Amino acid sequence: MGINYCLSCGAPLEVRDIDGTPRKACMAEGCNFVHWGNYSVGVGALVVRNEKVLLVRRAQEPGKGYWTNPGGYIEQHELIHETIRREVLEEAGVVAEVRNIVAVRDYPRNIHNVYIAFAMDYVAGEPVPDGVEVDAAGFYSLQEMESMNVAGFTKWLVDVALHGQGEGLKEDKEPIVQFDGYGLFRI
Repeated sequence: MGINYCLSCGAPLEVRDIDGTPRKACMAEGCNFVHWGNYSVGVGALVVRNEKVLLVRRAQEPGKGYWTNPGGYIEQHELIHETIRREVLEEAGVVAEVRNIVAVRDYPRNIHNVYIAFAMDYVAGEPVPDGVEVDAAGFYSLQEMESMNVAGFTKWLVDVALHGQGEGLKEDKEPIVQFDGYGLFRI
């Protein structure tokens, strides 16, 4: 299923060549709407405490029954580092603060997904599942994870969390030029 009508004025869309790429664009005079595609941005937390990584067990699809790191999708008007703090608290009852961005997954498909993984510092709280999205939560060692149904991508992220090299991208809290409402990260 695709988009057939303008999200600005409701007129029918037609396929046009825009900068060498066929895109759906509005046919109405004076309307400049172009449908650039379907995208989603997800975030994930890598919270390590005493050499154990915070994991949650999915209670819903996708991934029901798999252990994953806490995470979710950003809201339209929410900065990504606020999203991940919120998701960790909602899903696992743990307070954690962003340290840096340590991994990015680019997954082009019908809805192009970009996933940003954050290393986070544990602050407070014992893992408690929300009972809706997740039905179990806890900190687990690599040895404990061997007998758990850990999702493949999460296994890769756990390796990043425990064995990653480098400092990743950190939030630039004092940029040389002020950009109100922006989340800026740099090496």
